[in-house]
Amino acid sequence: MSMTQPIRNTEQLKLLKSYYLSEKHNPRNYMLIILGLNTALRISDILNLTYGDVFDYQRKEWKSHIVVNEQKTGKQNRIYMNKEVKSVFQKYTDPAACTPAAWIFTSQKQKGGHLSRYQAYRIVKDAGAFAGLDDSISCHSLRKTFGYHAWKQGTAPALLMSIFNHSAYQITKRYLCIEQDDKDEVFAKIKI
Repeated sequence: MSMTQPIRNTEQLKLLKSYYLSEKHNPRNYMLIILGLNTALRISDILNLTYGDVFDYQRKEWKSHIVVNEQKTGKQNRIYMNKEVKSVFQKYTDPAACTPAAWIFTSQKQKGGHLSRYQAYRIVKDAGAFAGLDDSISCHSLRKTFGYHAWKQGTAPALLMSIFNHSAYQITKRYLCIEQDDKDEVFAKIKI
C-alpha cells in the first residue's frame, strides 16, 4: 500500500477540481473537493460541518471563518473562508432553506445523516482517476495538497505546522512530501 500523496501537478489538480462540474455534475461532491483543497481540514471535520458553521443566520451572511474542534486532536482550529470556498457555498447552497444544524454534506442513503467517510473516499478516488492520479490519492491528499502548494508558494513550514495543528515539525515535513525535484529546484534557483 502506498502512502497518501499531495497532488503536485497543477494540470491534474485542475482536472480533479473540474470532474464534478464538467464530467459528472454533482455540486455536493464539487464542494467537498474545493473545501478539502482550500481549508486543510481532515475529511472527518469537513463531513461534520453544518450550515451554522459557515453561515451567520442572524446577520444573513457567510461567516469569515470556519471554527472547528478537530475530531482527531480535540484542538480548536479557525479557518479563513477564502474567495473560492465562499463562491462554491454561494453558488451551490441555500442556507435559508436549511436549519443551522443541517449537515452541508448530506447522505443520500442515510436520512438525516451526513456523508460517510467511505463515500467521501470514493468521491475523491473517482475524481482522481479522471485526473490520471494513481492509487496513492485519498481524502487526505486534499489536505496534503493544500500544504504542498502553500509551501511551494512561499508559506513557511512553521506556519503550515500551525495551520495543520501539528504537534511536531516532523509531521508537517512528512505532509509536504518533499521529493528530489523539489530539492533540485532550490539548487537551480539559488544565487550566492
